[in-house]
Amino acid sequence: MEIFYEIAPLKKKLAALKLQNKTIGFVATMGALHQGHISLVEKSNKENDFTVVSIFVNPTQFNNKEDLEKYPRNLEADFRLLEDNECDMVFAPAVAEMYPEEDTRKFELGDVAQVMEGKYRPGHFNGVCLIVSKLLDIVNPDNAYFGQKDYQQIAVIRAMVKKYMHGFKGNIVSCPIVREKDGLALSSRNSHLDEGQRKSAVIISQTLFKAKELSDKGATCKEIEEFIKKSIATDANLCLEYVEIADKDTLLTIKESKPKNAVICITVYDGKTRLIDNILL
Repeated sequence: MEIFYEIAPLKKKLAALKLQNKTIGFVATMGALHQGHISLVEKSNKENDFTVVSIFVNPTQFNNKEDLEKYPRNLEADFRLLEDNECDMVFAPAVAEMYPEEDTRKFELGDVAQVMEGKYRPGHFNGVCLIVSKLLDIVNPDNAYFGQKDYQQIAVIRAMVKKYMHGFKGNIVSCPIVREKDGLALSSRNSHLDEGQRKSAVIISQTLFKAKELSDKGATCKEIEEFIKKSIATDANLCLEYVEIADKDTLLTIKESKPKNAVICITVYDGKTRLIDNILL
């Protein structure tokens, strides 16, 4: 496994592989890697000749400085995990390498970037687009893999690529959520949970699974939403920030009585840790 800290040598290596008609898969991460990330690496390994993983805690997507500072970092452990799982190349740049000067680009993507996370974390998705556009331009992969846990992020990235990156011909590939045995969606933020909070966190996915059952039985959006609010409120550690039943493509709130072609997106504070999850209906 080769490790790159600078853009130029990585691009040189990838250009040489492209000349040999080798296919490149790419997984963008902020480190603190877990099995969810590794599932993306495994899929990339199966579908491409070479896999590149980036590790970069991107400051422009944090609208909370404290959240940025406490985001878990363990670069050496990440390197070992990637090497054990047959990653070919790691790109782990410093902030100055990715942002040698302030990047003032503004991405106008409409509703898909303004609802849910866009509403509660202003500026977050513009920061995501800044870094993902840079990384896609550097790696120029045939396939870029993203986890469905960040459902809205994938929709935003697809919209950004379509509107602003006409030269990019690769595929944005959405991959299923990886969960613990008890159902909790894997997240780097789970490491912040104490024992009691970890037990409480399971209620989030259990609530979503039950909500899907209710939908399958014909429940209305209002009934599903009320059930979710009551379920989360049963645990003192949990505080619901929002739940949205939305069109799975546009992410606009579904007004009809019964959801169809829909996704439930939820964000919950477990103590001070902000957790997100979703489920397709």
